[in-house]
Amino acid sequence: MRAIAVPEYGATPEMTRVPRPEPGPGELLVKLIAAGVNTLDWRIAEGALKDSVDAAFPLVLGRDGAGVVEDVGPGVTRLRHGEQVYGCLSAVARGLGTYAEYAVVDQHGPVGRIPDGLVYTDAAAVPTACMTALELVEAAEVAAGQVVLVVGATGGVGRAVVQLAAASGARVIATARRALAEEIRGLGAAATVDPSAGVLNDQVFAAHPGGLDAIIDLASDAARTEALAQLLRPGGTYACTTWAVNPDAMAARRIRGINLDGTPTGALLERVSALLDSGGLRVAVEREVPLDAAPGALADDRAGPARPGATVIRI
Repeated sequence: MRAIAVPEYGATPEMTRVPRPEPGPGELLVKLIAAGVNTLDWRIAEGALKDSVDAAFPLVLGRDGAGVVEDVGPGVTRLRHGEQVYGCLSAVARGLGTYAEYAVVDQHGPVGRIPDGLVYTDAAAVPTACMTALELVEAAEVAAGQVVLVVGATGGVGRAVVQLAAASGARVIATARRALAEEIRGLGAAATVDPSAGVLNDQVFAAHPGGLDAIIDLASDAARTEALAQLLRPGGTYACTTWAVNPDAMAARRIRGINLDGTPTGALLERVSALLDSGGLRVAVEREVPLDAAPGALADDRAGPARPGATVIRI
């Protein structure tokens, strides 16, 4: 089958051919129609998991995907041939990912039926972004009446965080350049601040001199998290996906610091599906590219900044 893979960590992703996987006991073979592009994809290609997972090479990239159940292994009871499914469908230890024509996933893993009304390309943009967002909002214990700053709000995870935090009843301040400010406010942000328009701390303090209850940060390095933490009231929470938070330093300020290592599960995806069904979450796909253009899409994501919406690969 055609796939975008790397022969070793640090190599340039390229189109290649690898054997089509076969489903084992309890596994589904999914014929992929679309794959989502995530920052984690190029980080894995560079070796982000080399100390924790013994990967197989060539390593097919891609974590998120949507498609149709093509075949099932012995003992599968949860999903059937022909069902439309989506989820986190990678298996790094087996060299498998979603930038390919087929993927294999355990029936009880982070896979489920595509919500009604969601097309394959939209569904492929959902799993990692929305599950991570849900974990972040819950880890930060966002609640009604709080003031929450979302840093990196224009990316896929950030957009979902804005929606979920606003739905919790919090007053959401989101970082967004002027061109995207109205769109992000449309997702539920009460206000936006433009990082390119001046010192971020000064802008937030000017609007909210009493400080913040929580910061959910998807973009900052260690130096910036230390600066932004000054915006938090004692007892506040700083939740981060870039692993830039120093929990001990935060604790010294009476702030709870969280470095989130998201864990996709079937149960979490079911909750995301319910939110999509109810209209509690919306996803925005900014562009679609064919499979052979996936290396360029990864390079664009790596160059940053976050694009105003998801990039999806058509298989």
